Amino acid sequence: MEKKAVKFRDAIFIVTQERSCPIYNVGEEFKVVNCCLSISSFKPGCLFLAQEIVKIISSRDSFGGFSKLGGQRTKFSCGGCEGHVSFEFKKDKDFATLQMKLLNETEEKRRRQHLDKFFGVLRNLTIFEPLDDDALSDLTLLLDLKTIPIDKIIIKKGAPGDHLYILLKGRVAVMADDGSRLAELGHGEIFGEMSLLTGEPISQTVRSIAAVQVAMLSIKNFKQIIVKHPVLQLFLFKMLVERAQTMALRSGNITSGMTGELAEITIVDLFQLINSAQKTGTVSLALDQGKALVFFRDGQIIHARFLKLRNREAILMLLSEKSGHFSYTKGVPAELDRLPPIGEFIGILMEGLQRIDEQRG
Repeated sequence: MEKKAVKFRDAIFIVTQERSCPIYNVGEEFKVVNCCLSISSFKPGCLFLAQEIVKIISSRDSFGGFSKLGGQRTKFSCGGCEGHVSFEFKKDKDFATLQMKLLNETEEKRRRQHLDKFFGVLRNLTIFEPLDDDALSDLTLLLDLKTIPIDKIIIKKGAPGDHLYILLKGRVAVMADDGSRLAELGHGEIFGEMSLLTGEPISQTVRSIAAVQVAMLSIKNFKQIIVKHPVLQLFLFKMLVERAQTMALRSGNITSGMTGELAEITIVDLFQLINSAQKTGTVSLALDQGKALVFFRDGQIIHARFLKLRNREAILMLLSEKSGHFSYTKGVPAELDRLPPIGEFIGILMEGLQRIDEQRG
């Protein structure tokens, strides 16, 4: 006897509840059309969920005609892994062709509007340069938009990180424990990514200092994009290290191996930081005009080289430099360790600043 072929019905299901599901969020949809199960191209497929949906669409009594008879199941669940999702029957394509067409048109319009809002902004951000346009479109559709008034805490130190934030409008401040501002962030910058990457609680409070508009990416969707695009993960970890160093510098803490840009901290502030911490170490500077070396012992400058200039004259010339890269390493060469300071630190600093003022005048 020939086995009767199983008939699969076309339908749409929507997630109504989730607990610790590693993939899906409330509101996401699964569509079955012509025996094919489709989800967002950005999301990986779950075999447990697919198996459950196959059971549903191949059963005559699962959901067919429920709106007319009222006796069939319309709510389902999947608990095949460590998580759990509940989902409901949304539309039966065979039953509501016109309604489905209108629904698809509405959904497509929403997608286009969402892409119009965010795609161009994200395309111009350095963080998303590794993603091609298709991948960036998938990411864009996962963002939620939120407007936050002035002087509101957006993320609080010690709280668990649950979103990455992309600042579309306005400004926010990264706050120190004493209420001072460690840094300000503006259009196109991101925050909240450190906690998502490390799994640690929020390290610094972020407060709005103007009315802001942010695009938010949930931790679940963030993890999915990181898994799918490892190059983005490497970029984010590099950003984490650089930002941590910048915060350390601004909070008055400099350690061996630290590097940075003079756009983040001026040479004057960098030298003052080493002096106040009474550090013994070497600052290497890569500048537009050439390289420079400055050697400190117990916070005092004992030797400096910049182009053909040495010691005091080298420092006076360096203080006016505004762009370039620096690195700090612990210790000085043995042959320089016994040299006396080239002069009183504050006096040299004041002379250099006075020269800069005279040149501006």
